[in-house]
Amino acid sequence: VVEAYKQGLRPAVGYELNPWLLCLSNYRAWKAGYRGKVSFLKKDLWKVNLSDCYNVIVFLAPSVKPPLAAKLLAELPDEARVVAGRFPFPSWTPTSTLGQGLEQAWAYDMKEVRRVAQSSTEGSPV
Repeated sequence: VVEAYKQGLRPAVGYELNPWLLCLSNYRAWKAGYRGKVSFLKKDLWKVNLSDCYNVIVFLAPSVKPPLAAKLLAELPDEARVVAGRFPFPSWTPTSTLGQGLEQAWAYDMKEVRRVAQSSTEGSPV
């Protein structure tokens, strides 16, 4: 979230349910000099409406990616970009990638993800 803010993304908000990780995130933001500029909220990502988000950064386990992909497809606007750290979305083709190994990140433009998803469903027999 701090890095997103440094890159000019506003607002920079993180969601976390684990109180220890929430506290650690706020502490690290404070220590880096970003207190009051970034926010970490104790909210369940599955219950948050993401329809007004244009930049989403996720760092989650592979098992969570398929249901999260469905949520993002349903809620994010076409202009949104999703960046996944460490693990890619298995059914999406990235627009770009950066890094390698444990430091790799994948970027997905929702308009392109939807276009590919739509063209693959149109080509499948019903």
